[in-house]
Amino acid sequence: EKSGADGALVVTPYYNKPSQDGIKRHIESIAAATSLPIMLYNIPSRTGTIMSPATISTLTALDTVVALKEAGGSIDQFKAIQAVVPPSFALYSGDDGLTFNFLQAGAIGVVSVASHLVGNAIQAMIHAFVSNDLNQAETIATELLPLFNILFITSNPSPVKYALTLQGFQTGIPRLPLLSPSQIEMEQIEAVLSTPTIQKYLKFKP
Repeated sequence: EKSGADGALVVTPYYNKPSQDGIKRHIESIAAATSLPIMLYNIPSRTGTIMSPATISTLTALDTVVALKEAGGSIDQFKAIQAVVPPSFALYSGDDGLTFNFLQAGAIGVVSVASHLVGNAIQAMIHAFVSNDLNQAETIATELLPLFNILFITSNPSPVKYALTLQGFQTGIPRLPLLSPSQIEMEQIEAVLSTPTIQKYLKFKP
């Protein structure tokens, strides 16, 4: 906050597998220490612990807890959260491949990995959805699916860093324990990025 941050993305504590009450008190302690708006980040595949809908609902009572990045990989989990949080609480997809489904369930957007490469196309998909052009939104989501999938061929952010390098950006290499994609993985990333459909979106301007 003192350095000028606009907000905080706060992930469920990893490794120690806290209880739901422990998660709640952890977030409360952060909220008490800063006036920054907080986006909760639920990603149990990386942290080992899920943030339950009931816990999320309780945390929305804090004035500075304003949004959720939901990356649990489950539309049912998302719907369960959507059913118990206030309408003013902003719900975001945390999974590019599920964004269209999450929009249908009430999400307002996505915190995206693929947008580093095709941000204009993802924006166009969301705008199409909001404009009730569901066919166009679904078409974009479906055509981008191979890119969404290949960017998780190994641990994020290694694939997207390599993909950005192919687009001319100097991203450097991941720090240990993460590694750059293997030769086979690099070739698979290159193959997806070179397809006419993905090339179209890489060059797409709204």
